[in-house]
Amino acid sequence: MSNSISPNSPSPTPTSSVRFGIMTAPMNVGYDDILRVWEEADGIPEIEHAWLFDHLMPIGGDPDGPAFEGWTLLSALAARTRRLRLGVLVTSNRFRPPAVLAKIAATVDVVSGGRLDFGIGVGSRPSTTGARREYTAHGLPFHDTAHAVGSLAEACTVIKRLWTEPEPFDVDGTYVQLRGAFGNPKPVQRPRPPVLIGGRAKATLRVVAEHADLWNIPGGDIDDVIARSALLDRYCGEIGRDPASIVRSIHLSVAYDDPAATREAIAQATAAGFTHVILGLPTPYPAHVARWVADELVTGSVPATR
Repeated sequence: MSNSISPNSPSPTPTSSVRFGIMTAPMNVGYDDILRVWEEADGIPEIEHAWLFDHLMPIGGDPDGPAFEGWTLLSALAARTRRLRLGVLVTSNRFRPPAVLAKIAATVDVVSGGRLDFGIGVGSRPSTTGARREYTAHGLPFHDTAHAVGSLAEACTVIKRLWTEPEPFDVDGTYVQLRGAFGNPKPVQRPRPPVLIGGRAKATLRVVAEHADLWNIPGGDIDDVIARSALLDRYCGEIGRDPASIVRSIHLSVAYDDPAATREAIAQATAAGFTHVILGLPTPYPAHVARWVADELVTGSVPATR
């Protein structure tokens, strides 16, 4: 794909049950470039959702390059778009106290007119290269995995309550203690924005089973993806929840010079039951990249004919 691709005429809205979106990682790229892609995507019906990530320093490319704060940028993009559902893939629960995060997310839902999909996860794994750097650089604690998973479950409960409960309440949790907690304004969406939890670890999948409306996993080994989805089914069964009530979402990297490989990855994922596909766009973003995604990867993929 070159930087001089011309846009084609808009394609009709796909009849596929698969919902496609894009992800623009806000690192080593300018705000104007991200805004250009989102505004273009907002006018293309085949692209239904758009995402940022939640890192305070680059995790690829120049380690000392720019990295925009995800929720601040999301609010700005919410104000400049009208149709796209939008979110952060996914918010690090380690960065912000849950009551503060609930307030931030409700604000974005109001700014967007009720288009937020609330993405959250435990945060970077200790084994990830450079994972601790952004925490120590910003004075944030980096707790162990047990703390991260336990606090995620409590955070989901508290955030939902702040979005829905009409009166102040107290919380005496293992990880969260609040007095007179109250969320106002409430989100536009009723009863609340959908909750997407990202992750593949067994402990995280148990939190997904209890709290998520959508579950996202990074693509890769499709057999492992299928196995993790089956494990989520099992955990749902253990708590009496219908596994089909959780939408399966997958993040797939886009190769501009090999769209056939991306289409094949889409076909494998949708055959495995994933109906929410997030296509990660590498930088630099070519001209009319959203139109290219719609034509080459969405209407050109197997799911669009299902």
